Amino acid sequence: MIQAGPNIAVLLPCYNEEAAIAQTVAGFRAALPGARIYVYDNNSSDRTVEVAAAAGAVVRHERVQGKGAVVRRMFADIDADVYVMADGDATYDAASAPSLVGRLLDEQLDMVVGSRISQVEASYRRGHRFGNALLTGMLARLFGRSFTDILSGYRVFSRRFVKSFPSLSSGFEIETEISVHALELRMPCAEVETPYFARPEGSASKLSTYGDGWRILSTIVTLYRIERPLLFFGVIAAALVAMAVVLAVPLAVTYAATGLVPRFPTAILVTGLGIVAALSFFAGLILDTVVRGRREVRRLAYLSFAAPGA
Repeated sequence: MIQAGPNIAVLLPCYNEEAAIAQTVAGFRAALPGARIYVYDNNSSDRTVEVAAAAGAVVRHERVQGKGAVVRRMFADIDADVYVMADGDATYDAASAPSLVGRLLDEQLDMVVGSRISQVEASYRRGHRFGNALLTGMLARLFGRSFTDILSGYRVFSRRFVKSFPSLSSGFEIETEISVHALELRMPCAEVETPYFARPEGSASKLSTYGDGWRILSTIVTLYRIERPLLFFGVIAAALVAMAVVLAVPLAVTYAATGLVPRFPTAILVTGLGIVAALSFFAGLILDTVVRGRREVRRLAYLSFAAPGA
């Protein structure tokens, strides 16, 4: 008996990619002839929908603006064994898809990241390169480990990754949230270097270096507060205690010498800082217990699906 291959879905979120979407669809159709290619249009004002349909893709729509909203919709709607996600701007190398899928299945991984290697200097601006390195380093420091390219939009997922991912982001910070989800559940993952090309003529980037960079940075801090509350609020408590000690030392010296507390407002401030520090620490302690329960629920949802290639 011949066993059928895995059901592969190629997911392409799109916004005004009329100039590149046909080339992108054709590239993935050639690389993964058995896969079904989905283009999710996000309120494009050009001919993206018509061009994608003519190229043979299954076109669907997400009206809520933002890449995070599109990814959330794609992950909810599509059922497959393996998911290949890329952008619709023809910058990612579709020919690398079989090796990424093969790595996922052969090693029973849950995510393979296509780490970008620029083929043209203009394809990956220095500002974006520096920002990516900075954010990647922050993620490694905060969560103990990381990927070399956390902002890559070229990824291959297992079914159990997609169906256990509680997508909350609205914009380009979705890649950061995906990376943190994999790190938090300690999923087996890998990275494969893939070529990264310049956009075709007529295609413009939707990424704002500073605006989206700030949102990604805020997402990392927020996710750290959510996933590591004891450390997050513990650091705040320690800072408040340090401030209270610095202010209290002169008061203690004066009291030891004279038996008086002449700076009564400072004493009240020190007391308030101590109370807030204690509240912050216990808030972190309680939230840490809640997070552990949430993590167990996500882990159980993850384990309810078979490993890829099993």
